[in-house]
Amino acid sequence: MTENNSHILVVDDELSMRELLEYMLTKEGYQITCAGTGRQAIDLLEKGTYDLLLCDIKLGDISGLDVLRASMKNNPDTVVILISAFATTETAVEAMNAGAYDYVPKPFDKDELIQTIARALDLRTIEHEKQQLDDQLKENMHFGQLVGNSPAMSHIYKMIEQVARTRTNVLITGESGTGKELIALAIHRQSDRCDQPFVVINCGGIPETLMESELFGHKKGSFTGATNDKKGLFEIADKGTIFLDEIGELSLPIQVKLLRAVQEKVFKPVGGNKDISVDIRIVSATNKNLEKEVISGGFREDLFYRLNVIEIKVPPLRERKADLRSLAQHFLEKYSKEMGKEITKFSSYAIDLLRKYDFPGNIRELENLLERSVALSTTNIILPDSLALSLHKRRWIEGFQDRRFDLDDVSRGVELDAILEDIERAYLKKALDCRNGNKNKAAELLGISFRSLRYRLDKLNIDK
Repeated sequence: MTENNSHILVVDDELSMRELLEYMLTKEGYQITCAGTGRQAIDLLEKGTYDLLLCDIKLGDISGLDVLRASMKNNPDTVVILISAFATTETAVEAMNAGAYDYVPKPFDKDELIQTIARALDLRTIEHEKQQLDDQLKENMHFGQLVGNSPAMSHIYKMIEQVARTRTNVLITGESGTGKELIALAIHRQSDRCDQPFVVINCGGIPETLMESELFGHKKGSFTGATNDKKGLFEIADKGTIFLDEIGELSLPIQVKLLRAVQEKVFKPVGGNKDISVDIRIVSATNKNLEKEVISGGFREDLFYRLNVIEIKVPPLRERKADLRSLAQHFLEKYSKEMGKEITKFSSYAIDLLRKYDFPGNIRELENLLERSVALSTTNIILPDSLALSLHKRRWIEGFQDRRFDLDDVSRGVELDAILEDIERAYLKKALDCRNGNKNKAAELLGISFRSLRYRLDKLNIDK
């Protein structure tokens, strides 16, 4: 038996089910209290506190939804899981809207129910820790639109706080879509230049022929089409911060001209003969490995060392999955408000589905996904079917046959649940294909019951 201090209230009007759940959960180390009626459960909830409420929705006297509402009223911190043999999407939505963590259909798989309970209690602990950290961050720092309290992000927050009030150049590195510009903006807003301009230059989005003029400005008549004097972005950013995004995309000739501006804060406009001095803070960002670019001759070594006085490395989303739920909730609230919808939360299976995807496009891809999901959702809760992940799910299934599992990967860390679900998904799909979609025959191929097959198809969101 494992040790666990969590106290669970089990509510079911069937004695045999209460005894089964009590035996199962006591064996897992939980402290169990049972109630045979809804009113008895409400009385217990009014007198004591519980970490988790596991309640059947069909009770002899009142509905499990009434018990859920009483629990939310008396102790909102109690995590609630409802179970029922009469599972429908409408009932699931109603339960989740009332505050349930999850809705589990009967017959349930014992191991899967235990895992769901463990995840729910883990989430409860994480939410408490997150709230404490949020309160601490609100007292000490303000980081604008940056979201996440994973160890990696906490380290970045500390670095922002340390470097913001210096004049030191900062290089932010990381994959595309990881939020490098938001970190640059946070540095600016924490600095003593926060009331001055924050100027963004996308070095990969400006043609090379226009880059010098965009950076440093030009004088009237300096080239065809230069009908007036024009200030460059370096001059516009005077007294503030200039953010050089995608710095690795600059050509070598432009790098030469940029070096003096970075080094001395002095430059000449195109066609001009007088130096212009500026007081600016320079923050750069790249998704390239600039050290390798220096070695290959694609980036100037002297410019690299001028820009890279302090480096802030931003991890990809797949390495900070602890932040995924808070990021997803942030975008859910953002786009629900923009679209005039009242979508407030995710089902646990929807969150699990997001966690099992690696998001190669990082936070930008997650934001795009949730914008589409909010737009397509017909309920006020995000269920697995609401997520526009069909393309990604097809990739997982189609790519399974080429997947190789290497036990040496274990030493570097793996996600066992994701691997096992990939295998289960592939076998279910194959069995259905072999029997032309006939679920009874597919269940026979797999050696499981029809109910078990239907439960697994629903759990893995496999189209039937």
